[in-house]
Amino acid sequence: MEHKWLKVLTHASTWFAPILVPIVVYLLISDREVKRIALQALTFHVAMVVLISISAFFSWVLIGIPFLIVFSLMALIAPIIGILRALEDRPFRYPIVGFLF
Repeated sequence: MEHKWLKVLTHASTWFAPILVPIVVYLLISDREVKRIALQALTFHVAMVVLISISAFFSWVLIGIPFLIVFSLMALIAPIIGILRALEDRPFRYPIVGFLF
């Protein structure tokens, strides 16, 4: 239950400061679980920017459109699931990058 709102803030940062908040949380908080979530969130945000950019580039040949849709939905839905899990004090791993940390 400790740091529950910090976990929620880290997941919610996708809509207002997706790079800054996870970095600040990672550097300032000593709790191991919160650091893991901040690192996952940061890696997830960077990966989504790269994947969405590549998909957008390849949309001109139509092959990128399905990937653009899937990655965009993932970038919106995964943080919401993370917020809900943090409010319930349940663990959450981001898709694509969760196995790294």
